Amino acid sequence: MQDHFPEKVHIIGSVGSGKTTLAKKLSSRFQIPFYELDNVVWIRKESGDLKRTEEQRMQYLNTIIGMDCWIIEGVHNEDWVAESFKQADLIIFLDTKYTIRTYRIVRRFLLQKIGLEKSNYKPTLTIFKKMFKWNKIFEEVGKPNFFQKYNVYQEKLLIVNKDHQLRNYFNKIAQ
Repeated sequence: MQDHFPEKVHIIGSVGSGKTTLAKKLSSRFQIPFYELDNVVWIRKESGDLKRTEEQRMQYLNTIIGMDCWIIEGVHNEDWVAESFKQADLIIFLDTKYTIRTYRIVRRFLLQKIGLEKSNYKPTLTIFKKMFKWNKIFEEVGKPNFFQKYNVYQEKLLIVNKDHQLRNYFNKIAQ
């Protein structure tokens, strides 16, 4: 049993699962920088987002995972992120219920549209619709693929589908 919070954490889950919220909380609590994989894929510009090349993306990700401590969050579980799973001390899989994720997608969009929540992208109806599609694809394809590909990391995998599971984890490492 470890006696401190891990220094390298990868959080994965679908759109609306709570990845960014959890990453921000953990980053603040443990003073560990967090990185969104979407921002590894995209160069954010006011004139419009620009997709990084595979080489740029890998270089950026390798820079992050080469650091002493980090929290990475994202829905991505493709081969390009494999090294971050390997290097992570803890992988948190947020297995939030599909209906809760759907509700959060709607809520987030509305809050972004009225300016109460910041986003890295322009909250358009096109993106809004895509989020429902991505949520479904993650449930049907992404989640099974993750467990098939990354089953080798079971010893450092924390599957969370209820908030109390995170509280129990934190209570154990605090003892």
